[in-house]
Amino acid sequence: MKNVFILGGTGLLGYHTVRELLKREYKVSTVALPPMPAPELLPPEVECHLGDINEMTDEQILDILAGKDMFIYAAGADERMVPEIPATHFFYEANVLPTQRLARLARTAGVKKFVIYGSYFAHFAEEWPELNLKKQAYPRTRLLQEEIAFMEGEGQMDVMSLRLPYIFGTMPGRTPLWAMFLPQIQGKEVVPVLGGGTAMVTVQQVAEATIGALEYGRHGEHYAISDTNMKHKDFFQMIADELGQHDTVIQVVPLEQMKPAMAQYDEKTAAEGKEHGIHQAVAAEIQNRDAYIDPNDTMPLLKYNKADIRQAIVETIERCLEDTKN
Repeated sequence: MKNVFILGGTGLLGYHTVRELLKREYKVSTVALPPMPAPELLPPEVECHLGDINEMTDEQILDILAGKDMFIYAAGADERMVPEIPATHFFYEANVLPTQRLARLARTAGVKKFVIYGSYFAHFAEEWPELNLKKQAYPRTRLLQEEIAFMEGEGQMDVMSLRLPYIFGTMPGRTPLWAMFLPQIQGKEVVPVLGGGTAMVTVQQVAEATIGALEYGRHGEHYAISDTNMKHKDFFQMIADELGQHDTVIQVVPLEQMKPAMAQYDEKTAAEGKEHGIHQAVAAEIQNRDAYIDPNDTMPLLKYNKADIRQAIVETIERCLEDTKN
């Protein structure tokens, strides 16, 4: 079984996964949204269709999936989106319904392995019940996305979910999403952060873990992958250093000081008719905790390699700076 279809093969994660699949002699095809980020991004042996798969008919999708053994779902909306109220409806339509449809069609086409790129917020919704994250639109729908896909595959297709944390890396033609962090630090003498931290991986590790899930994963399992756990303070300090702001103070502030401002931001967002997938006051609670994941829980199972996370962060921030200058 070496014939793989990947949805979103020109995105950051999809691109690196395609490269790793080719290195391991898989046959790869993809559907991705136009335009192509860079000329000749994918090698000619990759069958690439540019278009919106959600606008295709079932028959068109079944034709694309004919003869495919495996499906990688590297698409969807993440928690940075701030849709109109109710956010649950937006994320349900963006992530749950397309996954259900494509998992059903993949099963019908005879696909035997199906991997979803999910979120580690689903992991912490289960780990931290006291935060009621299962009532927040984004983690709620991420959990539902997994469960529906598992059910669609039951008995005929193995479905696995990778729960992804902070991810670092670059690709041709796309500015890393971490560029959004730069204005929070650029030119600032003091940058307030909360006292928690987060798990981190590289794009290459996501690619390796994806193939690990295809080759070794078990149906119905969700794998929260990680390499390095880092405090937000240390992460922001790395960004400040890359900006040349060695005198900038990254100041840890108590949750009690930060949370009221975040609650006011939620009220302002609601007054504009919009809603975060995780309310900012709740996000503050998360950022005050160590959202850490033990790599030993998944690295031996999925056989992805250790990486230099700090170097990956430096390269990512350098690329952000290059792109913002151009």
